[in-house]
Amino acid sequence: MQRAALLDAARSLLSEGGTEALTFPALAERTGLARSSVYEYFRSRAAVVEELCEVDFPVWAADVAAAMERASSAEGKVEAYVRQQLALVGDRRHRAVVAISASELDAGAREKIRAAHGELVAMVVEALGEMGHGQPRLAAMLLQGVVDAAVRRIELGAAEDPAAITDAAVAMALRGVKG
Repeated sequence: MQRAALLDAARSLLSEGGTEALTFPALAERTGLARSSVYEYFRSRAAVVEELCEVDFPVWAADVAAAMERASSAEGKVEAYVRQQLALVGDRRHRAVVAISASELDAGAREKIRAAHGELVAMVVEALGEMGHGQPRLAAMLLQGVVDAAVRRIELGAAEDPAAITDAAVAMALRGVKG
């Protein structure tokens, strides 16, 4: 239970103040533990980040996969892939993942993030192949770039409404730059 409380506190700190806010004294304060107790659960900040990735990425990916499974066509699956990721932007887990991704991490943490991202991208490859893309893996990686750009736009509080950003990302995914 303490480990779960520490991870929950880490999510909050990351989503509120980015990686600079994720410190062991702050984790101790948020959970009511002594600072030395935090070290009993995690050896470093990178260890906290790695565990957050192990716990949160699968939950996020499962949400995206479930949305895609509800779609009845390849185009619907691609649309669900984009929409569900953008719908998760307001979630604390997502904000924490964005903060983590933007930070300076050790090689192990970066590799875990890369692997999890690769699993997410792999989910849409089949649908893109069904739509006739000659290079569905490349198309999936480029599609994720569109999603990532839309996420950043929403996170920044852009002038456009998040729904308009989502619609534009879906249109780009399905129709390219023609809109």
